[in-house]
Amino acid sequence: MPILIRTSLVAAALLASMAPSMAAPVEARASYVLTLGGINVATLDVDLSDDGRRYELDLSAKVAGLGNLVSSGTAKVVARGASNGQSLVSNEFDLETRANGEVFTVDVTYAGQNVSAFKVEPPVFESYDRVPLERGHLSGVGDFLSAFVVKGKALDKSLCDRRLKIFTGVERFNIAMSFARNDEATSPRTGYQGPVVSCSLDYQPISGHYTSSEITNYLAENSRILLWYAPLGDTGYYIPYRVLLGTSMGDLSMVLVGTKL
Repeated sequence: MPILIRTSLVAAALLASMAPSMAAPVEARASYVLTLGGINVATLDVDLSDDGRRYELDLSAKVAGLGNLVSSGTAKVVARGASNGQSLVSNEFDLETRANGEVFTVDVTYAGQNVSAFKVEPPVFESYDRVPLERGHLSGVGDFLSAFVVKGKALDKSLCDRRLKIFTGVERFNIAMSFARNDEATSPRTGYQGPVVSCSLDYQPISGHYTSSEITNYLAENSRILLWYAPLGDTGYYIPYRVLLGTSMGDLSMVLVGTKL
């Protein structure tokens, strides 16, 4: 569950990136399939509503599981905030995961891009190798769902020219994005065919993580994390068409399979 949630929501989430260029109200849904080594392991739906002043993103995921590698379960994420001009500013982030009979929740509130409060249940296990969260790390940040919401004017490399500062309620990290190439989506099995823009992602852990964490170290050292953006109809939003992360067990890939406006 941790690597699936982190990859799909961070990357899009890893993980659910949408962005309006106009203040007109928007209601939309994007659906994805997550695969590991070519095997379907999860489905995700992301609902967006934006009235030009306030936005809300709702993500729901069902994880089918894959033997001893991935546990079956569910995840729900809600992110709310202000839709101001060319940006979305986080006010609230709520996460709930259920797997193996256990429930994990995170609630974070933001004020002016600074964390004003956060609560994690059950509390995160503290140990000698967990990098301490510092007050300065909680300033100028957003949640990891809204962070990928881009209010772009065009499908071009500007969608990739960003540095994201994210606080999940547990970890603080940066994601440096850069333009990779212009591409074309052609597969009839996906939810979109047409031009896309490919971005490379560089994950940079700051605090809250464990230095011994294999997942954190792998993401930090992995140079093959890619995200493709596609337009969401003519709404002015751009959403992930595909997210790709190479792993020792095969490619972990999230692909757009449908949209609803």
